[in-house]
Amino acid sequence: MATPNLFLIYVTDVERSTRFYSDLFEMEPVTVTPRYVPFEVAPGVLFALWSGRGDTVTTATLRTSELGLMLPGSASGVDDCFTAWTAKGVTVIEEPHEDVFGRTFVVADPDGNLIRVSPID
Repeated sequence: MATPNLFLIYVTDVERSTRFYSDLFEMEPVTVTPRYVPFEVAPGVLFALWSGRGDTVTTATLRTSELGLMLPGSASGVDDCFTAWTAKGVTVIEEPHEDVFGRTFVVADPDGNLIRVSPID
């Protein structure tokens, strides 16, 4: 069976979102096109920014998924990431707190897409 290897994040402004994610994750995209910008997160695995047809993706679109970053180590690593990201001006949705899977927080990208940071399961 095939394993998912492409995760699309719908955005309204590809250039703005490319700057946001490049800065946030401190990585460069594989390539840049006007409507599609992939980042390789593991060999053969991409998350990509996608504007589709600009008229079909709006900030009013309900966001029902999250991009996740699982960090190794202790809860202090999650807190350190929160401190670094808030210094970059991210929009905080949930402050760091304990949940069933450990320390976590949630921020949003410029389009309202959610990004959760938590410890490795």
